[in-house]
Amino acid sequence: MTENTSITSRPRVLSGMRPTGRLHLGNYMGALYNWVQLQDTYDCFFFIADLHALTTDYADPSTLRQNIRDVALDFLSAGLDPERSTIFIQSHVPQHAELHTLFSMFTPLPWLERVPTYKDQQEQLREKDLNTYGFLGYPLLQSADILLYQPDFVPVGHDQIAHVELTREVARRFNSLYCSQPTPAIEKARADHSDKEIIAAEVAANNVTNGILPEPKVLLTPSPKLPGLDGRKMSKSYNNTLMLSEPEADVRAKLKTMVTDPARIRRTDPGNPDICPVFDLHKVFSSEEKQAEVRQGCTTAGIGCIQCKGWVADAIVSVITPIQERRRILEADPDNVDAILWDGSARARRRAIQTLQHVRQAMGLE
Repeated sequence: MTENTSITSRPRVLSGMRPTGRLHLGNYMGALYNWVQLQDTYDCFFFIADLHALTTDYADPSTLRQNIRDVALDFLSAGLDPERSTIFIQSHVPQHAELHTLFSMFTPLPWLERVPTYKDQQEQLREKDLNTYGFLGYPLLQSADILLYQPDFVPVGHDQIAHVELTREVARRFNSLYCSQPTPAIEKARADHSDKEIIAAEVAANNVTNGILPEPKVLLTPSPKLPGLDGRKMSKSYNNTLMLSEPEADVRAKLKTMVTDPARIRRTDPGNPDICPVFDLHKVFSSEEKQAEVRQGCTTAGIGCIQCKGWVADAIVSVITPIQERRRILEADPDNVDAILWDGSARARRRAIQTLQHVRQAMGLE
């Protein structure tokens, strides 16, 4: 496989996904579907974040290797094209870890502690001991992941904006420390040994246009509400998912158990689609005509919930069937999948080495 250089003049995007096993429909619609569309316009870097998986599952990595392969198969079968995107494994590019270490030398601890997901995940994963440096520092590792490739944009949903903003702050501080002449305010703060004033002066200087690490912008991507079978957000931790690789019979059986409008007790009771999780799935997977038919039938009790669920099952199956067919072809040729990941990781390393050389020189290490 040869490197495709025809897209290098396009603006660059980068994103990654933790390998927690086969992907579900929430993963697909929340990120992967959008990534596939971005390939037409951007120079794309997409990675499997295996180092990030260890920040919460460090105690039992026994499934990590298989999880990486499953995510790679889902990436490719969903439409990520190795000829149009650089698809790679995070740990196969050691520059991620080195840049994270260098960033940790100058990143203030409170920047990491204030990231919203830090305390949220500690609350959600109480059964795990997350009082580790790796867990506290995972937002900084994300910053290294991003800045290593100097992307123009990071495609995210609203819940990830804080991580990108931290990345912008890290880039700004690096550029101010190592790529520009200090202003009188910065020099005075350094003389006074006042860390808070140093940071404030650096931000005020805002002298980043000529820096080594450009500040990436957020590229907000559509992330439709996708409820799980119990009406909550679709998540493996809730055991309420529909998998991309789910057999059709299982999809239909699971959907029959999905919660609906609680006020619709009998078949003859009219329902309210606007509070029904099944209709949320229709809004993502069904045509506008079918949605109108569902709304009419539900609000007049013209159709029952079983029929409504059957229709949404038809729509979901029509989306995942071609993905599953491509997955079966890929599974039959594991050497080809390995070659794709090997080639993508080599391409990513070449790009990462360029950035790290500049960073090391700026920090006095070359």
